[in-house]
Amino acid sequence: MNPKLATLQPYPFERLRQLLADVQPPTNVPPINLSIGEPKHPPAAVVLEAMQSSLQGLGAYPPTKGEPELRQTIATWIARRYGIAPPDSETQILPVLGSREALFAFAQTVVDPSPEALVICPNPFYQIYEGATLLAGAQPWYLNADPQRGHGYDWESIPEEVLTRCQLLYICSPGNPSGHVLSLDDWHRLFELSDKYDFVIAADECYSEIYFDETRPPVGALQASQLAGRTDFRRLVSFSSLSKRSSVPGLRSGYVAGDAGLLERFLLYRTYHGSAMSLVTAKASIAAWKDESHVVENRRLYREKFTAVLPILEPALQVSRPQAAFFLWAGTPYDDQAFTRDLYAATGVTVLPGSFLAREAHGANPGHQHVRIALVAAKEHCISAARRIADFCASHNRKIHESNA
Repeated sequence: MNPKLATLQPYPFERLRQLLADVQPPTNVPPINLSIGEPKHPPAAVVLEAMQSSLQGLGAYPPTKGEPELRQTIATWIARRYGIAPPDSETQILPVLGSREALFAFAQTVVDPSPEALVICPNPFYQIYEGATLLAGAQPWYLNADPQRGHGYDWESIPEEVLTRCQLLYICSPGNPSGHVLSLDDWHRLFELSDKYDFVIAADECYSEIYFDETRPPVGALQASQLAGRTDFRRLVSFSSLSKRSSVPGLRSGYVAGDAGLLERFLLYRTYHGSAMSLVTAKASIAAWKDESHVVENRRLYREKFTAVLPILEPALQVSRPQAAFFLWAGTPYDDQAFTRDLYAATGVTVLPGSFLAREAHGANPGHQHVRIALVAAKEHCISAARRIADFCASHNRKIHESNA
């Protein structure tokens, strides 16, 4: 067996299952699960119709490089969304089976394994970054999110020794779990560091289309690159997906875009890896990328949920509207794992302990005493859950007050 498998930590949802295994929720109310970031809005009809009308595509092997029409559609969408010149669909775009698969496989392509190899990961983070790093033969170095920076990052805090050994840097914007969005200044500083220390940037942008102001979409990595005069996207690859944008997590469809040299090597890896997108999925994806109306409606539904839930939760938890994405990153009155257990036992509401999404690094776990609340359920369920959480916190505060009286 590959000994590197022993270095992998249990996935957050397995840890959550174990945490709650012996907890009995109340039987007088239905359970509400807000722990998993799985979109629940109905898939757009245009996507379903395109898939149904292309089922004959199952009779052919798909090309690893992806359907030319899909690559061109993605390039056109990137240009329209970010207001930039379109990437070259022949050399700078590659369809993938969801961003998760690509984020993992990319590290296997980029990393030159050695005891000295480092991959910088944001902390908290999507655990795929860590697993990809370890199985590629490198070690993760965790960059803690800073609450004083709106859960952003202090790039100057990274030691030069780490930057010198860094081969790959993962960054997620809008971020999971905080929803923090990198500014143009952030991107430009990252590009400077990448040029100076010769590491690759993997920009995870799967939440880029879930935002609240239709006139101010989040800045994208490729957009920032072109604005900085880096029209070749050197050392930069962006990852995106239809899962959140179009509420089709089961479609397993996304793309990578950026540095043509990196994508050429990534395509070579994928030729052996066997991850080719079927024509059926490609046709459905083309329909999804071409249609914005369902995405605008998707954002409206999320805005409604945040608007309804925040006034209920703000008096109870340390919480505010994020810059983007569909999570609330809420501070808890006591230990996040104990809070999650107690909340589930008292209310039947499931949230995810923040410490499960982070690692102890530089003397702290930046997820400690936080929980991630995914507003993916129907609006009425989110409102019901928020009321239960608020009542639970009020009850806890009363007990504290009585014990101190």
